[in-house]
Formats: sequence, C-alpha cells, structure tokens
Amino acid sequence: MSSINIYTPTEEHSMLRDMVKDFTKTKVEPQAHDYNKEEKFNVELLKSLGEIGLLGITVPEEYGGSGMDTTAAVIAHEELSYSDPGFCLAYLAHSMLLVNNFSVNAGKELKEKHLESMCTGDFVGAMAMSEPDAGTDVLGMTTKAVKDGDFYSITGRKMWITNGCLDDKGTASDGVLVYAVTGENEKGRPELSSFLVTKDCPGFTVGQKIMDKLGMRSSNTAELVFENCKVPKSNLIGEEGDSLIHMMKNLEIERLTLAAMSLGIARRCIDEMVKYSKEREAFKKPLYKFGQIQKHLAESYAKYQASRAYVYQTAFNMGAEGTGDRKDSDGVKLVATTMAKEVADSAIQVLGGYGYVAEYHVERMWRDAKLLEIGGGTLEAHQKNIAMDLCNS
Repeated sequence: MSSINIYTPTEEHSMLRDMVKDFTKTKVEPQAHDYNKEEKFNVELLKSLGEIGLLGITVPEEYGGSGMDTTAAVIAHEELSYSDPGFCLAYLAHSMLLVNNFSVNAGKELKEKHLESMCTGDFVGAMAMSEPDAGTDVLGMTTKAVKDGDFYSITGRKMWITNGCLDDKGTASDGVLVYAVTGENEKGRPELSSFLVTKDCPGFTVGQKIMDKLGMRSSNTAELVFENCKVPKSNLIGEEGDSLIHMMKNLEIERLTLAAMSLGIARRCIDEMVKYSKEREAFKKPLYKFGQIQKHLAESYAKYQASRAYVYQTAFNMGAEGTGDRKDSDGVKLVATTMAKEVADSAIQVLGGYGYVAEYHVERMWRDAKLLEIGGGTLEAHQKNIAMDLCNS
C-alpha cells in the first residue's frame, strides 16, 4: 500500500517548493531587512511573482493561472514567510483574498476581463471587508451599495486593508474586492454583496496609509474611502446578496495560508536558534549543551512539526472553494499562529541580546507573528467558531 507525503504529494509540488525556496533566497531575502525597516512595499517584487505563476496559483489555467491546489498555496506561503512575512502578507492579500475569491465567485465575463492580468501582476489588488467599527462582526458593516441606473453607488469606509495602497503617496492599488450591504433578508439581517472597484471608479480614494505598525511593515495597510463611488453593475461579483457565502468559503483558504505563514516564521526561528546555539559558547561549551537551551530547541521543533502536520493535512482535504466546514481552517490558524509567536519568543531568548536586534532576524519574526493571531480572524473568533460547530453538529 503506497503512502502519500502530505507535504509534497506530487513531483509538481516538490518542484514548486524548490522554485519558491530559490526565489526567496535570491530575491526576497536580500531586500527583507531594508523594506521592513523603511515600511516600504516592494510592489515590483510582488509583480515578479506573476512570472513564476504564484499570483494565480489556484486559478484555472484557462484564465492564466497555474491551476494548482491548496497544498501548493500552503507551500508558497510557508517558503516566502521564511524570509519576509510582511511581503508574504501582501502576496496573500492579492493571491488569496482577491484573486482566489474572484476566480471562484465572479462571472465568466468579469473573469475574462480581469483575471489574467491579476495572475500576471499587471493588476495588483486587495480585498476590503473590515471597517473602523466592524471586524469580526462582519454583519455590523455599514458600507452600503445602492443601485443607481447602470451603476451601484457605494458609500462607506474600509480599514486595515492590506495592499489598499501601493506607496507612501497613497496611490491606490489597481482594484479592490469590496464587501457592502445591499439590503436585508426576511429576518432583517443584512445581505452582503461584493464588487470589483477599480482605481478609476469616481468616488474611490485612499484615506491614509497606516504607519508605525508593530510588524508586517513591508506590506502596506490602508484606510479606503468610498463617497458615492460609482461602480458598473457588471462589476457585481456573483449575485446580489450572495457574498456572505463567498466570504465564509474564502476565509477557509485565507486562514489556512495565514497558518502556513506561521510555519515559515517558526522554521526560520528554529534555524536561527540552532545556528546560534552551535556557534556561541558559554563556560567553554556551546549553548546547545545546556538544558535550558535544549528545552527551547526541542519544544520549538516539536510544536512546529505538530502544527505543520495539521496545516498540510487540512490543505490536503480542502479545495480552492473551501469545504463548508470551518473547524479545521479555524483550528490550524488557532494552533499555528500562537505556535509561531512562541517559537519566535524562544529564539529571542536563546539569542539573548543578539535576538533583540534586527541583524539576527528573529525580533522581526516575533513582531510579524503577532499579527497572525489577529488578522483573518482573531483567536477568540476561532475558539467560538470551533466550539459552536462541535456542539451544534
């Protein structure tokens, strides 16, 4: 009986991992420190991912994508995050939050118009769901879209939008997948719809680039403003009122790939710990010979491997459209994101003073890891979702 390696199920997955690992080493690593320090988004580097098929990794080949599966998406995010989680977050915002969602839910005409350019990098975009006063409570959003002849008029503000702007001048990305309220159902609950709002839509502006973030500083985060923003009716994604379902299904692959980013962070921190503890001596012995250091190394490795197995098993069971069962997509993010933060904390402890400065990378990994416990769903939201689904199934 043959067994399947869930980490690289096929030769294609193995080749993908080698390719992304090489790209990360030669292209991402050399720029990671400076772009994070300066809070700059390397948009040209992101576009170059289109040349190797990563921007449309889950998109069918007929629309210019690579036609790969969720395991491939996990591999890409793990490898990129090994070097620069902030840059990888920008990649996730484009490839998963915008492109995968758009590929699964948009109509044929809309996909034929925009999807290939999203896959090549000629169109760099984002997804806008969160608002200044609505995050986890998505039905609490107040952005509204009203039919106005051949257009929808969108009014509202979106907050914490990764890739919402491309530079410090507030240049808008090429387009944003925007969620808005378009009505109420018979029970009085808001009905959500989504739209592709391109940068040339009148009434769409960047409110601000959000600065001085704790981590993920090489990705741009913005507030977006829509003031009677005119969007063609043809830019409605799917049917009016269907987008809560779109959102929930796409959240599965979002949370899975955020968990995959945690794996990259943890693996880098373990490698830095091992290297340092072999080279650094105290009391005429290398650090790794001390029990206190061994505890950090051994527990970090074990937690990483346990999380990695859970993430890849979940990816193996999931398609690009999600499973409709969120327990494990919530579960991997609940477990892996905290694991990454804890492993990064251990790395700082092992490296001591050197761990506290940017030259040794682990302090950046620790700062970046924290966002993964918040973005794409808080730990508390995952705990609630899993518990409720277990008890109501």
